[in-house]
Amino acid sequence: MADRNRKPLPRDFFARPVLEVAPDLLGRTLVRTTDDGPIELRLTEVEAYAGRIDPGSHAYRGRTERNAVMFGPPGHAYVYFTYGMWHCLNMVCEEEGTAGGVLLRAGEVLDGHEQARRRRPTARKDSELAKGPARLATALAVDRALNGTDVCGDDPGAPLRILEGTPVPAERVSAGPRTGVGGEGALHPWRYWITGDPSVSPYRAHQPRRRKRALDAGATEV
Repeated sequence: MADRNRKPLPRDFFARPVLEVAPDLLGRTLVRTTDDGPIELRLTEVEAYAGRIDPGSHAYRGRTERNAVMFGPPGHAYVYFTYGMWHCLNMVCEEEGTAGGVLLRAGEVLDGHEQARRRRPTARKDSELAKGPARLATALAVDRALNGTDVCGDDPGAPLRILEGTPVPAERVSAGPRTGVGGEGALHPWRYWITGDPSVSPYRAHQPRRRKRALDAGATEV
């Protein structure tokens, strides 16, 4: 794509309220450099998490060892491990000391298709390679080793960067509730996506976890 702007997003792009940053990330180019070469994708779906004012955020109850990166300088990656099997990639926003993050939910792979296909062999077509946050992280070989990585550097060999790409006009951006978020944050329209893009993941409402009933007095709930 000849019109892709190759300049990295500056740190002050991320040092803004998370609800401003999130929709502005759509259309930007995420570059992941691995030992096998670079993979690039165009961001098509994101979700905003507003720290201490957001019950859906990991930072809602304050700073912990797990979420410490969210309170640090903006323009860094926050990577967490969930359900004992998946990684998710977020961008830290807001001024340092104020937690805020944008979950990168989906994207269109632009370059490095073969790498992504090797990591996502169950994808039936290219639009499914990074369709959902766990799939995106898997396709890009993202794990906790990238937690805290600066995404604003000029080094083309850096493991993770976000380039200016081609921002999406406001009239092409849709918004709605975040996927899988329950409680007080369930109805916040803080999920943003490029309208009609085939790589956007399907919305799923929050489903409370059901505890399996014990079959006998000695059984353990899971």
